[in-house]
Amino acid sequence: MTVQDLRPNLDHWQERVDLAAAFRWTARLNMHEAVANHFSLAISDDGRKFLMNPNQMHFSRVKASDLIVVDADDPETLSGPNAPDPTAWGLHGGLHRLCPHARCAMHVHSVHATVLACLEDPRLPPIDQNCATFFNRHAIDTNYGGLAFEDEGARCAELLRNPKHKVLVMGNHGVIVIGDTVADTFNRLFYFERAAETYIRALQTGRPLNVLSDEIAEKTARELEEYPEQDARHLGELKAILDEEGSNYAN
Repeated sequence: MTVQDLRPNLDHWQERVDLAAAFRWTARLNMHEAVANHFSLAISDDGRKFLMNPNQMHFSRVKASDLIVVDADDPETLSGPNAPDPTAWGLHGGLHRLCPHARCAMHVHSVHATVLACLEDPRLPPIDQNCATFFNRHAIDTNYGGLAFEDEGARCAELLRNPKHKVLVMGNHGVIVIGDTVADTFNRLFYFERAAETYIRALQTGRPLNVLSDEIAEKTARELEEYPEQDARHLGELKAILDEEGSNYAN
């Protein structure tokens, strides 16, 4: 019997495996928050049906077969087995309903992105190459109104309707990152957290910042957007490490 024969009979298997790997690495990098936060991946052409982690399962335990299918147009989804909690429905349901270009969405309260979100000015200036990646490519929400139920989710989704905006700094809350694939989105999430850490640590020195010019920041952002296959290779290497360790993420 082959490994293929042992896999559950589930659709979108490769997408499930990729998303499960992203959960595992997010936990390993300490970018998770206990049993909170959610990732989602659209599986229908209109984006309204999507995969999501089961309610309150720790990221370090999520397997490909654990992921549930959520329909953004069907509130009954909330009554199914392992149904997403109301905040997951409000944020990710609203996003996939209003932003069909957001095929994948990753919401975390990672330490440095959340510190950035708590500053009076939560913009990320281009002080290095990683920060320049997000020059004019992140939106900011400064109207935090409590837990991300449907009204909160709809407002956040509206800020990501500009296709140039791939990151939303959620003021006093955290960050949500969107992309075309799991690899694209996780790679962006990883580098945004690194960029936020660089900025926060630079502020801690108390010394003046050397901010890149708008011209160089935009040039750098475009060059990185066109850099070939970096996101897929990044996720591929992370899956290879999990495989070598005997992880069950792909079960």
